[in-house]
Amino acid sequence: MHIALDAMGGDYGPEELITGALQAVKQAGIKVTLVGDAELLQSHIDKLPDESSPVSSLEIVHASEVVGMDEYPVDAIRRKKDSSIMVAFDLARSKKVDGVVSAGNSGATMAAALRKLGRVKNVVRPGIASMFPTLKRPVVIMDIGANVDCRPLHLFQFAVMASAFASLYDVDRPRVGILSIGEESGKGNSLVRVTYELLQKSSLNFIGNVEGRDVYKGDVDVIVCDGFVGNNILKVSEGLVEAVMQMLKNEIIKSPLAKMGYLLARPAINRFKKRVDYTEYGGAPLLGINGTGIVCHGKSNAQAIKNAILEAVKMVENNVKDKILKDLEKNQISSVDS
Repeated sequence: MHIALDAMGGDYGPEELITGALQAVKQAGIKVTLVGDAELLQSHIDKLPDESSPVSSLEIVHASEVVGMDEYPVDAIRRKKDSSIMVAFDLARSKKVDGVVSAGNSGATMAAALRKLGRVKNVVRPGIASMFPTLKRPVVIMDIGANVDCRPLHLFQFAVMASAFASLYDVDRPRVGILSIGEESGKGNSLVRVTYELLQKSSLNFIGNVEGRDVYKGDVDVIVCDGFVGNNILKVSEGLVEAVMQMLKNEIIKSPLAKMGYLLARPAINRFKKRVDYTEYGGAPLLGINGTGIVCHGKSNAQAIKNAILEAVKMVENNVKDKILKDLEKNQISSVDS
């Protein structure tokens, strides 16, 4: 198994990304190709301690350009053909690597994947999925930002693709819900109502509407929505976790008794922090591209990068791309219906 890592993306620089790559190599016995400024990457590798034995499983492919986080994705990949993200997906297109991981510009990552790999047959709009913690097992939400304006056909295909991905995590016939403003089938805007009807006729395990308050209950395995709504769920969730932890900290430091209570509750609090920590979930898969790609949070640390690489490996090993193709063929709908 061989994964390409865009080593120029992310907020923490190549050193953190290389550390994550090494952790993945140690854990899974795979190869990782670092794509970026070869001289810079080699200088970081040379600083690693001698005991970093898996260094031999790291390769470097030079890329002279980088797509910035603030650049418009489509324009950037057109202008910067030798950017690290374009070179990484070029390696995937030429079958030199099995998948690509990046913590850089998410829009550019999707655009580069489409430019180099194209779409899975019958996919109209590839999207980005993400796993969210719940009271039970994690739920897959799609789309989380790639497609802000959607038609019913797009949401329908998101459901099919996200179900294929959810099946990686030992979920038998993933339960699919559509995010709406009420449980009743007639609730929601026209996009939700038409998509509801399409999902009802499909072979998916569709359970109906899901309200925002139910996202974290864990009673559903897949939730579909357009990218505008999905990205807001993502950002609100991140902000809520940070706010809760800061509020808790503020209350603890107010009194000696609270500090004593914290010492007793610290193991439980640490387990909670781990449960809601995005680094535990690696990255967000690009579903619908004709290959394997993972986009990570810009603030991804070494652990997040390691888990993203391992997630890419799991997707390749379980042929998610082929499963999406088969499931779409089984659930074809006409453009008239959508």
